[in-house]
Amino acid sequence: MLILSGGTGTPKLLEGLKKLLPENEITVVVNTAEDMWVSGNLVTPDIDTVLYLFSGKLDTDKWWGIKNDTFITYEFLRSLGHNEILKLGDQDRAVNIMRSDLLRTGYSLTEATQIISKALGIRSKILPMSDDPVSTLITTSTAKMHFQEFWVKEQGKPAVVEVSQEGIEKACISPAVLEALEKEENVLIGPSNPITSIGPILTLKGMKDILKKKKVVAVSPIIGKEAVSGPAGKLMAARGLEVSSAGVVDCYKDILDIIILDERDDYGISALKNAACKVLITDTLMKNVEKSISLARFVVDAFKYLD
Repeated sequence: MLILSGGTGTPKLLEGLKKLLPENEITVVVNTAEDMWVSGNLVTPDIDTVLYLFSGKLDTDKWWGIKNDTFITYEFLRSLGHNEILKLGDQDRAVNIMRSDLLRTGYSLTEATQIISKALGIRSKILPMSDDPVSTLITTSTAKMHFQEFWVKEQGKPAVVEVSQEGIEKACISPAVLEALEKEENVLIGPSNPITSIGPILTLKGMKDILKKKKVVAVSPIIGKEAVSGPAGKLMAARGLEVSSAGVVDCYKDILDIIILDERDDYGISALKNAACKVLITDTLMKNVEKSISLARFVVDAFKYLD
Protein backbone atom coordinates (compact mmCIF):
# COMPACT_ATOMS: atom_id res chain seq x y z
CA MET A 1 0.00 0.00 0.00
CA LEU A 2 1.15 3.53 -0.76
CA ILE A 3 0.09 6.25 1.67
CA LEU A 4 0.16 10.02 1.19
CA SER A 5 1.03 11.57 4.53
CA GLY A 6 1.46 14.78 6.46
CA GLY A 7 2.75 14.95 10.00
CA THR A 8 0.01 14.18 12.55
CA GLY A 9 -3.29 12.58 11.52
CA THR A 10 -1.85 10.12 9.02
CA PRO A 11 0.99 8.90 11.28
CA LYS A 12 -1.66 7.85 13.80
CA LEU A 13 -3.19 5.69 11.09
CA LEU A 14 0.25 4.45 10.04
CA GLU A 15 0.72 3.24 13.60
CA GLY A 16 -2.19 0.87 13.03
CA LEU A 17 -1.23 -0.09 9.48
CA LYS A 18 2.28 -1.14 10.44
CA LYS A 19 0.81 -3.59 12.95
CA LEU A 20 -1.42 -5.15 10.26
CA LEU A 21 0.78 -5.15 7.16
CA PRO A 22 4.35 -6.34 6.62
CA GLU A 23 6.46 -3.21 6.97
CA ASN A 24 8.25 -3.88 3.68
CA GLU A 25 4.87 -3.63 1.92
CA ILE A 26 4.25 -0.07 3.16
CA THR A 27 5.41 2.98 1.19
CA VAL A 28 4.79 6.44 2.61
CA VAL A 29 5.03 9.52 0.38
CA VAL A 30 5.48 12.48 2.67
CA ASN A 31 4.78 16.19 2.31
CA THR A 32 7.89 18.39 2.22
CA ALA A 33 6.26 21.80 1.82
CA GLU A 34 6.54 22.47 5.55
CA ASP A 35 10.32 21.89 5.59
CA MET A 36 12.41 24.72 6.94
CA TRP A 37 16.09 25.57 7.42
CA VAL A 38 16.77 26.22 11.11
CA SER A 39 20.20 27.25 12.40
CA GLY A 40 21.88 25.96 9.25
CA ASN A 41 20.10 22.62 9.12
CA LEU A 42 17.10 21.40 7.13
CA VAL A 43 14.21 20.33 9.34
CA THR A 44 11.66 18.09 7.63
CA PRO A 45 8.91 17.85 10.27
CA ASP A 46 6.51 15.52 8.43
CA ILE A 47 9.24 13.16 7.21
CA ASP A 48 10.81 13.01 10.65
CA THR A 49 7.51 12.21 12.36
CA VAL A 50 7.08 9.24 10.02
CA LEU A 51 10.72 8.17 10.46
CA TYR A 52 10.45 8.30 14.22
CA LEU A 53 7.15 6.41 14.17
CA PHE A 54 8.53 3.52 12.13
CA SER A 55 11.74 3.39 14.18
CA GLY A 56 9.81 3.31 17.47
CA LYS A 57 11.30 6.63 18.60
CA LEU A 58 8.33 8.97 18.16
CA ASP A 59 6.98 10.89 21.12
CA THR A 60 3.36 9.80 20.72
CA ASP A 61 2.22 12.13 23.49
CA LYS A 62 3.01 15.13 21.26
CA TRP A 63 3.15 13.34 17.88
CA TRP A 64 6.36 15.12 16.99
CA GLY A 65 9.97 14.72 18.06
CA ILE A 66 11.74 11.87 19.80
CA LYS A 67 10.44 10.49 23.09
CA ASN A 68 12.54 11.38 26.13
CA ASP A 69 14.65 13.76 24.04
CA THR A 70 16.52 16.56 25.76
CA PHE A 71 16.65 20.22 24.70
CA ILE A 72 20.06 21.29 26.00
CA THR A 73 21.23 22.79 22.70
CA TYR A 74 17.93 24.59 22.12
CA GLU A 75 17.95 26.11 25.62
CA PHE A 76 21.61 27.14 25.45
CA LEU A 77 21.02 28.82 22.09
CA ARG A 78 18.17 30.75 23.70
CA SER A 79 20.45 31.84 26.53
CA LEU A 80 22.78 33.24 23.87
CA GLY A 81 19.94 35.23 22.36
CA HIS A 82 19.40 32.87 19.39
CA ASN A 83 15.70 32.01 19.26
CA GLU A 84 14.66 29.22 16.92
CA ILE A 85 11.11 29.00 15.55
CA LEU A 86 11.03 25.24 16.06
CA LYS A 87 11.85 23.65 19.41
CA LEU A 88 14.32 20.97 18.40
CA GLY A 89 15.40 18.19 20.71
CA ASP A 90 19.05 17.15 20.80
CA GLN A 91 18.55 13.74 19.14
CA ASP A 92 16.14 15.29 16.66
CA ARG A 93 18.74 17.94 15.85
CA ALA A 94 21.32 15.19 15.26
CA VAL A 95 19.08 13.77 12.52
CA ASN A 96 18.74 17.25 11.02
CA ILE A 97 22.52 17.72 11.07
CA MET A 98 23.09 14.37 9.37
CA ARG A 99 20.48 15.12 6.71
CA SER A 100 21.89 18.57 6.01
CA ASP A 101 25.46 17.27 5.81
CA LEU A 102 24.33 14.63 3.29
CA LEU A 103 22.57 17.30 1.22
CA ARG A 104 25.64 19.53 1.25
CA THR A 105 27.71 16.54 0.13
CA GLY A 106 25.50 16.17 -2.93
CA TYR A 107 22.88 13.61 -1.96
CA SER A 108 19.25 14.28 -2.86
CA LEU A 109 16.62 14.58 -0.12
CA THR A 110 15.33 11.14 -1.10
CA GLU A 111 18.80 9.62 -0.83
CA ALA A 112 19.45 11.33 2.50
CA THR A 113 16.10 10.10 3.84
CA GLN A 114 16.87 6.54 2.73
CA ILE A 115 20.29 6.64 4.43
CA ILE A 116 18.75 7.90 7.68
CA SER A 117 15.89 5.41 7.39
CA LYS A 118 18.34 2.52 7.04
CA ALA A 119 20.37 3.80 10.00
CA LEU A 120 17.18 3.82 12.09
CA GLY A 121 16.41 0.21 11.12
CA ILE A 122 13.25 1.02 9.13
CA ARG A 123 12.02 -1.56 6.60
CA SER A 124 9.21 0.50 5.06
CA LYS A 125 9.91 3.01 2.29
CA ILE A 126 9.68 6.60 3.52
CA LEU A 127 9.86 8.91 0.50
CA PRO A 128 9.83 12.72 0.25
CA MET A 129 7.25 13.84 -2.33
CA SER A 130 9.97 15.73 -4.22
CA ASP A 131 13.68 16.43 -4.13
CA ASP A 132 12.97 20.05 -5.08
CA PRO A 133 12.35 22.71 -2.41
CA VAL A 134 8.72 23.74 -1.83
CA SER A 135 7.52 26.07 0.91
CA THR A 136 3.97 26.64 2.10
CA LEU A 137 3.38 30.34 2.71
CA ILE A 138 0.48 31.78 4.69
CA THR A 139 -0.76 35.27 3.93
CA THR A 140 -2.55 36.92 6.84
CA SER A 141 -4.14 40.35 7.03
CA THR A 142 -0.81 41.81 8.15
CA ALA A 143 2.00 39.62 6.78
CA LYS A 144 3.13 36.74 4.60
CA MET A 145 4.98 34.01 6.45
CA HIS A 146 6.23 30.43 6.28
CA PHE A 147 3.74 27.85 7.51
CA GLN A 148 5.94 27.02 10.52
CA GLU A 149 5.98 30.68 11.56
CA PHE A 150 2.18 30.78 11.29
CA TRP A 151 1.53 27.49 13.08
CA VAL A 152 4.33 27.40 15.68
CA LYS A 153 5.35 31.00 16.33
CA GLU A 154 1.90 32.55 15.84
CA GLN A 155 0.10 29.41 17.11
CA GLY A 156 -2.22 29.50 14.10
CA LYS A 157 -4.10 32.51 15.48
CA PRO A 158 -3.95 35.09 12.63
CA ALA A 159 -6.80 35.21 10.14
CA VAL A 160 -5.72 33.57 6.87
CA VAL A 161 -6.20 35.40 3.58
CA GLU A 162 -4.30 33.07 1.24
CA VAL A 163 -2.34 29.82 1.21
CA SER A 164 0.32 29.28 -1.46
CA GLN A 165 3.21 26.94 -2.18
CA GLU A 166 6.40 28.64 -3.32
CA GLY A 167 8.37 26.51 -5.79
CA ILE A 168 5.54 24.03 -6.49
CA GLU A 169 5.42 24.93 -10.21
CA LYS A 170 9.04 23.87 -10.71
CA ALA A 171 9.02 20.91 -8.32
CA CYS A 172 8.97 17.39 -9.77
CA ILE A 173 7.72 14.13 -8.30
CA SER A 174 10.83 12.35 -7.08
CA PRO A 175 12.02 9.40 -9.22
CA ALA A 176 11.62 7.09 -6.22
CA VAL A 177 7.97 8.12 -5.80
CA LEU A 178 7.33 7.60 -9.52
CA GLU A 179 8.83 4.13 -9.26
CA ALA A 180 6.70 3.31 -6.22
CA LEU A 181 3.55 4.53 -7.97
CA GLU A 182 4.29 2.31 -10.97
CA LYS A 183 4.30 -0.75 -8.69
CA GLU A 184 1.37 0.08 -6.37
CA GLU A 185 -2.32 0.16 -7.32
CA ASN A 186 -3.77 1.01 -3.88
CA VAL A 187 -3.24 4.59 -2.69
CA LEU A 188 -4.44 5.84 0.68
CA ILE A 189 -4.77 9.55 1.41
CA GLY A 190 -4.43 9.79 5.17
CA PRO A 191 -6.41 12.11 7.47
CA SER A 192 -3.90 14.93 7.17
CA ASN A 193 -4.55 18.58 6.34
CA PRO A 194 -5.89 18.57 2.75
CA ILE A 195 -4.47 22.03 2.02
CA THR A 196 -0.94 22.08 3.43
CA SER A 197 -0.13 18.38 3.94
CA ILE A 198 -1.79 16.49 1.09
CA GLY A 199 -2.36 19.46 -1.22
CA PRO A 200 1.31 19.99 -2.14
CA ILE A 201 1.72 16.30 -3.01
CA LEU A 202 -1.32 16.37 -5.31
CA THR A 203 -0.22 19.66 -6.89
CA LEU A 204 3.08 18.24 -8.17
CA LYS A 205 3.01 18.16 -11.95
CA GLY A 206 1.55 14.88 -13.19
CA MET A 207 0.54 13.51 -9.80
CA LYS A 208 -3.22 13.72 -10.28
CA ASP A 209 -2.96 12.14 -13.74
CA ILE A 210 -1.16 9.18 -12.19
CA LEU A 211 -3.61 8.86 -9.30
CA LYS A 212 -6.63 8.90 -11.62
CA LYS A 213 -5.47 5.45 -12.75
CA LYS A 214 -5.13 4.13 -9.19
CA LYS A 215 -7.55 2.89 -6.54
CA VAL A 216 -7.70 5.87 -4.16
CA VAL A 217 -9.22 5.83 -0.67
CA ALA A 218 -9.16 8.86 1.64
CA VAL A 219 -9.95 9.28 5.34
CA SER A 220 -11.58 12.61 6.12
CA PRO A 221 -9.83 14.76 8.77
CA ILE A 222 -13.07 16.70 9.33
CA ILE A 223 -16.03 15.83 11.55
CA GLY A 224 -19.07 18.03 11.11
CA LYS A 225 -17.67 21.45 10.31
CA GLU A 226 -14.47 21.24 12.34
CA ALA A 227 -11.06 19.67 11.80
CA VAL A 228 -10.16 16.88 14.20
CA SER A 229 -6.87 18.71 14.84
CA GLY A 230 -4.69 21.46 13.42
CA PRO A 231 -5.54 24.42 11.17
CA ALA A 232 -7.19 22.49 8.32
CA GLY A 233 -10.53 24.27 8.77
CA LYS A 234 -9.05 27.77 8.66
CA LEU A 235 -6.92 26.92 5.63
CA MET A 236 -9.77 25.23 3.73
CA ALA A 237 -11.91 28.32 4.29
CA ALA A 238 -9.11 30.51 2.94
CA ARG A 239 -9.18 28.44 -0.25
CA GLY A 240 -12.91 28.95 -0.58
CA LEU A 241 -13.76 25.38 0.40
CA GLU A 242 -16.51 24.35 2.77
CA VAL A 243 -15.07 23.18 6.07
CA SER A 244 -16.62 19.73 5.99
CA SER A 245 -16.02 16.26 4.61
CA ALA A 246 -17.78 17.50 1.46
CA GLY A 247 -15.04 20.13 1.21
CA VAL A 248 -12.43 17.37 1.54
CA VAL A 249 -14.07 15.49 -1.33
CA ASP A 250 -13.88 18.70 -3.38
CA CYS A 251 -10.13 18.73 -2.77
CA TYR A 252 -9.75 15.16 -4.03
CA LYS A 253 -12.69 14.87 -6.42
CA ASP A 254 -10.66 14.21 -9.57
CA ILE A 255 -8.94 11.15 -8.13
CA LEU A 256 -11.12 9.81 -5.29
CA ASP A 257 -12.87 6.43 -5.32
CA ILE A 258 -13.82 6.10 -1.65
CA ILE A 259 -14.09 8.60 1.22
CA ILE A 260 -14.20 7.30 4.79
CA LEU A 261 -16.17 9.46 7.22
CA ASP A 262 -16.44 9.36 10.98
CA GLU A 263 -19.64 7.87 12.37
CA ARG A 264 -20.27 11.15 14.24
CA ASP A 265 -20.10 13.21 11.05
CA ASP A 266 -23.83 13.68 10.51
CA TYR A 267 -23.31 16.77 8.37
CA GLY A 268 -20.78 15.09 6.09
CA ILE A 269 -22.86 11.93 5.76
CA SER A 270 -25.87 14.01 4.71
CA ALA A 271 -23.91 16.31 2.40
CA LEU A 272 -22.29 13.39 0.57
CA LYS A 273 -25.32 11.13 0.17
CA ASN A 274 -25.20 11.72 -3.60
CA ALA A 275 -21.41 11.90 -3.91
CA ALA A 276 -19.73 10.59 -7.04
CA CYS A 277 -17.36 8.56 -4.87
CA LYS A 278 -18.37 5.77 -2.50
CA VAL A 279 -18.88 6.82 1.13
CA LEU A 280 -17.97 4.49 4.00
CA ILE A 281 -18.59 5.21 7.66
CA THR A 282 -16.70 4.10 10.77
CA ASP A 283 -15.02 5.42 13.92
CA THR A 284 -12.06 7.49 12.68
CA LEU A 285 -10.99 9.04 16.00
CA MET A 286 -7.68 7.38 16.87
CA LYS A 287 -7.47 7.99 20.61
CA ASN A 288 -5.21 4.98 21.24
CA VAL A 289 -3.30 2.24 19.42
CA GLU A 290 -6.31 -0.08 19.40
CA LYS A 291 -8.41 2.58 17.65
CA SER A 292 -5.62 3.11 15.11
CA ILE A 293 -5.49 -0.62 14.37
CA SER A 294 -9.27 -0.79 14.04
CA LEU A 295 -9.34 2.08 11.53
CA ALA A 296 -6.35 0.61 9.67
CA ARG A 297 -8.22 -2.69 9.31
CA PHE A 298 -11.27 -0.84 7.99
CA VAL A 299 -9.10 1.02 5.48
CA VAL A 300 -7.46 -2.17 4.22
CA ASP A 301 -10.88 -3.77 3.79
CA ALA A 302 -12.17 -0.65 1.98
CA PHE A 303 -9.92 -1.37 -1.00
CA LYS A 304 -11.79 -4.67 -1.51
CA TYR A 305 -14.78 -2.63 -2.70
CA LEU A 306 -12.64 -1.56 -5.65
CA ASP A 307 -11.54 -5.03 -6.77
